[in-house]
Amino acid sequence: MSAPLRLGAVIITMGNRPDELKALLDSVARQDGPPVDVVVVGQGVQVTGLPEGVRSIDLPENLGIPGGRNVGIEAFGPGGSDVDVLLFLDDDGLLERTDTAELCRQAFAEDPALGIVSFRIADPETGRTQRRHVPRLRASDPMRSSRVTTFLGGANAVRTTVFEQVGALPGEFFYAHEETDLAWRALDAGWLIDYRSDMVLLHPTTAPSRHAVYHRMVARNRVWLARRNLPAPLVPVYLGVWLLLTLVRRPSAPALKAWFGGFREGWTTPCGPRRPMRWRTVWRLTRLGRPPVI
Repeated sequence: MSAPLRLGAVIITMGNRPDELKALLDSVARQDGPPVDVVVVGQGVQVTGLPEGVRSIDLPENLGIPGGRNVGIEAFGPGGSDVDVLLFLDDDGLLERTDTAELCRQAFAEDPALGIVSFRIADPETGRTQRRHVPRLRASDPMRSSRVTTFLGGANAVRTTVFEQVGALPGEFFYAHEETDLAWRALDAGWLIDYRSDMVLLHPTTAPSRHAVYHRMVARNRVWLARRNLPAPLVPVYLGVWLLLTLVRRPSAPALKAWFGGFREGWTTPCGPRRPMRWRTVWRLTRLGRPPVI
């Protein structure tokens, strides 16, 4: 029998949720099978009071979500190569079951083409999963597992070979859409992404707009995402669709002003290297139910 896959976990924190972080670390420690090696990255804060065996990295400043996670990846060797799979977990989340790590090992061991697994996020009080937390267009049934085209940033597992092949998360994004950027690159390289309803992270129901920078960065990064990854003919189609969707949702005047400011910024600032996906990948995304124009 082959040895079980080696798992690591990356958790980023701003130090403002010590009780929730402790509960999350306890839930990781309770996982069945070999222990999961954990690294906690402090975003401009010093992390203290961690259980024995949990490593910490204290950054002098907040690098944003993808930047902080990239630091955590490198704590497991270049591209995370010291382990086979890395879990990324929000610091105010909690693994509901003790077999989640074993389910991850089983999923990646049974399917060599599987690159990323997206967990289901459920509210700890109601058990409900928000529609936005189901990474597909047909999201009415969160209990249905399926193959998908993106994943949830704070509740997922990534085979570290993916990072070796396609690179890390786009640190310049800071917040929003960094998962889809990595997902598109992974899919273009031939990897598969699964949404698993049986791998659950408990997390309080929240609205993404709680972040002050939400509207600007969502718009800016949407443009960057298209400029970096889409074939040239699809860039205006994709961004045109999202412009219409934004207007249909009728955001407040300040939110719309911030959104258009971010949209403009996305066109006028560097977005990182451009590596447009192949048309074969466009067709693959379409067959999976989410063509890269929405």
